[in-house]
Amino acid sequence: MELFSAVLLCLHLVMAVEGNTEYHAHPLSVSVPYVSYICPEGANVTMVCEQSGALEHPTDRLQHVWLFTPHMDQRCHDRLQHSNSVVHGAQATSFSVTLLGVTQASQGRYCCLALDVLQESKHKPVVQQRAHSHMMLTITPRRNNSLKCTQLQSPPPQGTVAAGLATAACIMGILCLPVLLVLVYRQRQRTHSSRRAHELVRMDSEAHGHENPVYMGGSPQPTSRTVAQILTRQTSETGRHLLADPGTPFSPNPQGDVFFPAHEPIPESPDFQGF
Repeated sequence: MELFSAVLLCLHLVMAVEGNTEYHAHPLSVSVPYVSYICPEGANVTMVCEQSGALEHPTDRLQHVWLFTPHMDQRCHDRLQHSNSVVHGAQATSFSVTLLGVTQASQGRYCCLALDVLQESKHKPVVQQRAHSHMMLTITPRRNNSLKCTQLQSPPPQGTVAAGLATAACIMGILCLPVLLVLVYRQRQRTHSSRRAHELVRMDSEAHGHENPVYMGGSPQPTSRTVAQILTRQTSETGRHLLADPGTPFSPNPQGDVFFPAHEPIPESPDFQGF
């Protein structure tokens, strides 16, 4: 049951992430597989833009536009027209532009646009959706007569990264869940075994009569003795006479004068006998 709840929670998390990253169910979007092209002078290069999504209305028309600026840190403003050195192409999911025999003047920033145009009779065309992207073209001197271009891939979109992280977190949670359940089960077993051991020790103590007088018995009652019992001779637990009992080695002799021994009479002086 806990495993099913964890899987359901992960699915809700992935759906929430995807919902936050999408603006429309299937909006028109444009992306580039390569953000930068590096070509030697005289090479031919084909720059590609990929499109996805649907038109706003079935009767709309999709239009592709390419723009250019020689400054890589500025927006594109010049439209690329079809010519002998510029060839446009379009496929079902992508459109491209091919530059033949590039020179230093070809270096710059290239922008591709996809326009969803609503064409109504007797009205000016209205753009329903607009999507665009861009790439850079760098021209280098030719070396070793090589005309090969180098492409640099673009980083994945932020929404794709977030969805991938959420999916990875869910997978890790599902893989770690059995381990957590085993640890919880072992902890409960140890607690139960400890309680059972204490119960057995208590039952064994009660069976042997080892009761705790504080909890099992009543309060001790003081014993009263008579004067005769106090004066009688008592013995300690070891069988020896107590120190205060008569007859012990340290007790005085009960015969005669106990506290003050008798002294011999002092003879009177001869001087006093004449009187």
